[in-house]
Amino acid sequence: MGKTLNELADDLKSYLIEIQSDAHNKGNLRPERYNNLRLMMNIAQNPDPHVVIRVGMSAAEYDYRKCEKTEGSLGPDDRYVLRWLGKPTVISALNECWRAVARNRGRAYERPRGA
Repeated sequence: MGKTLNELADDLKSYLIEIQSDAHNKGNLRPERYNNLRLMMNIAQNPDPHVVIRVGMSAAEYDYRKCEKTEGSLGPDDRYVLRWLGKPTVISALNECWRAVARNRGRAYERPRGA
């Protein structure tokens, strides 16, 4: 079984903090900014495979198959998110989540406890 959207959000959060924690950005990095990072897929609003990433009050929608932003903005984090979306393991995990959302008619898939 693949990762859920919550697990992918945790992976993205870790990636964003890791990539920005080099010596040049140490003073500007605020990891608490990503505490409320969320990934969503709304099949009723957009029937094409996509993922909406929300960080605080900012949100952007990405076509993860083409690895491009379709709407909104996350400011300077956009370039890091696009790098993360370009990873083959992320794309396959998002495809699996999309199929689960489509199979459940738009309701988010929740893995049964203990599975």
